[in-house]
Amino acid sequence: MTSAAASSATSPSEGASRLVILLMAIACGVIVANIYYAQTLIDVIGPEIGMSASFAGLITTLTQLGYGLGLFLIVPIADLFENRRIILLSILVTILGCLGIALSSGPTSFLIASILTGVGATGVQILVPLSSHLVPPERQGRVVGTVMSGLLFGIMLSRPIANFLAGTMGWRSTFLLSAAVMGMLAIALLLLCPKRQPKGGMHYGQVLGSTFAQLKRFRVVRMRAFYQALMFAAFNLFWTAAPLSLIHDFGLGHAGVGAFALAGAGGALIAPVAGWLADRRLTHPATLTAVASLTVGFLLADWTVAAASLIGFTIMAILIDAAVQLNQITGQKLLFSLDPHARGRINAAYMTIVFVVGALGSVIGSSTYEAGGWSASALAGAAIGGLATLGFILFDRGASKSH
Repeated sequence: MTSAAASSATSPSEGASRLVILLMAIACGVIVANIYYAQTLIDVIGPEIGMSASFAGLITTLTQLGYGLGLFLIVPIADLFENRRIILLSILVTILGCLGIALSSGPTSFLIASILTGVGATGVQILVPLSSHLVPPERQGRVVGTVMSGLLFGIMLSRPIANFLAGTMGWRSTFLLSAAVMGMLAIALLLLCPKRQPKGGMHYGQVLGSTFAQLKRFRVVRMRAFYQALMFAAFNLFWTAAPLSLIHDFGLGHAGVGAFALAGAGGALIAPVAGWLADRRLTHPATLTAVASLTVGFLLADWTVAAASLIGFTIMAILIDAAVQLNQITGQKLLFSLDPHARGRINAAYMTIVFVVGALGSVIGSSTYEAGGWSASALAGAAIGGLATLGFILFDRGASKSH
């Protein structure tokens, strides 16, 4: 297939159907959830596979490490090889990882399968830029918003789903069911997802070598990575410390924490608004609103817990999630408009920074809660939001108004 044809079953002028975009959103949620299932089940999985409590944290760490490796080693090849094929292969790797986890009998096999699952899950970061290739520029913000909302729902719903399945059918059923769902998903994508053959012209080493060169090439990539990395760190901080507060300050059990997470997922509903703003080149005010809302959300969350207001705390969870989603969608619309032939590498450089810095948020959340309870964690989150806001005001210099 030639590059002249763009090797896509759907040209940008025609636009992808709503069914295809919805399928891609569901795919993002189903795939990315596999990174988070085990996080909420560590206390159940560890004893069964013979892993001591001191090493149980490796379950989360190695899955995240696998995802980080995939961001750098796999996502850039979206600029080199046919995209649908990469996505289907990544789903296959994730299925193998889930089956390995479900069938593991000891720590070594479990952790190897966890790394494999993390690597495969990076297929979502090929799906997101692919969705922007399938529609004309004036629709890219809304489409990216829809697909990203699926991803956020997957992150937020993974924990309550894992808790429910583990409580009713055992923790292994979570990964067996996920493998089955992803198998059906792969068939649907094979039948419905358009192909896209990139321009190419480079070999794998050149693609990897030029990935972080995109940071030097585009100032807007550096700025957007800075904002979103801090916001993702605050997001992880919140969802590490908030469950502890719900248990200790409000006396909730695991079911109550799961219900809180379900309510917090409502922040993903900002996606259509974020996409609408991005398509109308209102990224600059949207970004300011996002970083400021994150800061205010943490400050008010501190007050709501002190006032023992569970409803207020839930509203702040929705506000914080919405702020992170708003910044992500409007930012990626900008990034995907920079160079259509380098979207994979741009997204890989951007997401690697966001992920690596963002992962520190979980550490900050647990350490601050241990040191000073929810108030310390909330103030740390507000400080992170304040740093993002200050950086935007002082250094953005129109980067979020470009393109």
